[in-house]
Amino acid sequence: MERPSPQSIPDAPGSYQFRDAEGRVIYVGKAKSLRARVTSYFQPLHLLTPKTQAMVLNASSVEWITVSSDVEALILEYNLIKEHQPRYNVRLRDDKSYPMLALTISDEWPRVTVVRGKQRKGVRYFGPYPHASAVRETLDLLQRSFPLRSCSDAKFSRQNRLGRPCLLYHIERCCGPCIAAVDRERYDEITEEMSRFLRGDTASIVGRLDREMRAAAAALDFEVAARLRDRLEAVRKVVERQEIVSSPSDNFDVVGYVDDELEARAQVFRVRRGRIVGRRGLSIDKVEDLSASVLMERFLELHYGDGIMEVPPKIYVAEAPSGLETVEGWLRGLRSGPVKISVPQRGHKRQLIQMAVANAREEFKRERMRRATDHNARSQALNALQQALGLSSAPLRIECYDMSHLQGSNYVGSMVVMEDALIKRKDYRRFKVSTPKNDDFAAMEEVLRRRLQRLLDEEKLPIEERSKRFAYRPNLIVVDGGQGQLSVAVKVREELGLTDQIELAGLAKEFEEIYLPYQHVPLRLPRQSPALYLLQTLRDEAHRFAITFHRSLRSKSVGALALDEVVGIGPKRRAQLLKHFGGVRNLRAASLEALVKSGVVSATLAEEVYQALHPSSDLPTLREGPGGESVLLEGS
Repeated sequence: MERPSPQSIPDAPGSYQFRDAEGRVIYVGKAKSLRARVTSYFQPLHLLTPKTQAMVLNASSVEWITVSSDVEALILEYNLIKEHQPRYNVRLRDDKSYPMLALTISDEWPRVTVVRGKQRKGVRYFGPYPHASAVRETLDLLQRSFPLRSCSDAKFSRQNRLGRPCLLYHIERCCGPCIAAVDRERYDEITEEMSRFLRGDTASIVGRLDREMRAAAAALDFEVAARLRDRLEAVRKVVERQEIVSSPSDNFDVVGYVDDELEARAQVFRVRRGRIVGRRGLSIDKVEDLSASVLMERFLELHYGDGIMEVPPKIYVAEAPSGLETVEGWLRGLRSGPVKISVPQRGHKRQLIQMAVANAREEFKRERMRRATDHNARSQALNALQQALGLSSAPLRIECYDMSHLQGSNYVGSMVVMEDALIKRKDYRRFKVSTPKNDDFAAMEEVLRRRLQRLLDEEKLPIEERSKRFAYRPNLIVVDGGQGQLSVAVKVREELGLTDQIELAGLAKEFEEIYLPYQHVPLRLPRQSPALYLLQTLRDEAHRFAITFHRSLRSKSVGALALDEVVGIGPKRRAQLLKHFGGVRNLRAASLEALVKSGVVSATLAEEVYQALHPSSDLPTLREGPGGESVLLEGS
């Protein structure tokens, strides 16, 4: 890499990015002075740490972006790391998404549900919880006292059209907004009460329920008193699970961690109104050399930067983060309020830090044991595959392709991806095949040509315009099939000039034989071979992915074709039916009564539509109601 002259580097805060020969960002950093920080990488290699040496040797160029302040530099660095996922930056290893409780307050009738992932506007989040079972059990207990709806919008609309509630209403886990069993004012009160309770305001809720229960008992309304008693007991069970660690006015987070030369594990306790209401574990690979203070800064970025976690007014940490004032300024922007980070030296806050460190240490031990076994198994499988297929290197990225169709209709293809012997679902792709005849070889050729041609087209584009899924070149392509499918892959590879760049193999399911280019005798690996198991896993996943896509298309086409056969159902009315019921699947599941009540078709036409969608079923009987409407006969 050519060293830029110091005079060309601005002496200002900002973020810098190292890129490899293919233009991919491999490292992102920030600095108060870009000139001082960037030039520090261009000293004799033996003076750099081993990890920094590896990054510099792999880098082909360096560029930078200036900003006006240290806080802006931190924000820019975080956003660039999130976008490019550089291989030499610390990162979440397992990228685990913790379950949380969510209240969709922007909905007309807010619902409570269990969610994972990023926040959305108009939703309040509570948690996170360490296990899905814990949050679901908590939700079940809460709905006994705060009976908000938990159904999807589609189910809510369906029950509203039918005019009858679901089972949750009958077991008193929902107050029935779908049938107007509760007015808007009362429903909003229940929503706000649950929100306050989850934020830690438990005493007022418990006190109110207790007073109402005693008042009902004094009025000899024992049925209501018993119902309030059950709700009070459910609320107290939830409160008992929240450990009291501080005074009721305290709201803060506690961060403790343990690490070694290669990895680190942190535990974050969320304390609201003096109770621990959630915790989160962070596990990261230390692919860059970090001091304890810089590592804590990375922890805080990973924990709060994705927008899922609420930023509290106080954060107690085991080690002060690097650039303390800069980090506090960044967090103030996220919270829209003051934030103070401190290292407690004594008292119960220090004890909480020690408890978080102890939890992190236990998680660290379990994770290392699991990771050691898993990493060794994956390394052995990749090495075994390299040796068995005679590959030039271990195939770190493998793509597998499969086709699915039914007598030539709804022809689809699937591409599944494995990196470092781990399935990478976000890189999966599905293809609608335009091959007009029942020809697996032509379909495979079309899919491979589209994928590899897209790869070549992407490599011609500037880095910032490339697709993150299609731009990476596979080391090995596996096709589901024998010599015929492999021959098609060889043909496409040669025509596109990729013969020396991508390896090929075919896996035939009947005898689990592996076909290699230019070899007429297939390879048979032992049944217990880790290489064979890896290929089988990849092939089965490609088959599952293709079948799932094919079935969804077939289900839609079958329902749509059935509607087209009904006289009186044109394109406009067909679109109205599908819009009203939310798709072909819901339309097929709708009863004859629901079709009539939709108002889209008449009773006679509804019978024809129902018969077309259920050709093997007996048609229910309709009669005319007192108001002239069509009513389903009892027992039909």
